[in-house]
Amino acid sequence: MTPHLHRAQPYALALFRIVVGGLFACHGAASVFGVLGGAHGGGSIAAGTWPGWYAAVIQLVGGTLVALGLGTRLAALISSGSMAYAYFTVHQSHALFPIQNGGEPSAVYCWVFLLLVFTGPGAFALDSLLTTRAPDRRDQDRTPEQSSPVAV
Repeated sequence: MTPHLHRAQPYALALFRIVVGGLFACHGAASVFGVLGGAHGGGSIAAGTWPGWYAAVIQLVGGTLVALGLGTRLAALISSGSMAYAYFTVHQSHALFPIQNGGEPSAVYCWVFLLLVFTGPGAFALDSLLTTRAPDRRDQDRTPEQSSPVAV
């Protein structure tokens, strides 16, 4: 069963990336444009308001880029950082644990996007259409087991 799971991994990662990016972009669209129920139950955040409007723009743009697989690692890094900032500046002062301070979404998005920084976009990413990578000479003489940084 393990070989089947390994073959499916890029596709599962792509589905994960698309869903998470889309959900994150919806948060941004709700805050920037007042759609999907709006920010905090209605309306939009006033343009230029610190830090809410900037966070919403990062959510909208970063989530869209991650979902499309375009600049995934950089978009995920910036999105992860914005969620870490949100957690520590907005939620942490209310209580120690995310379950107590309402910061669960910020904490989860922070770690999810950090994971995407390290895993990359998986299959179906627009990055793969825009760039072609020449094979690395060091990889030509290696078996798949030797190329993998983690032995399973």
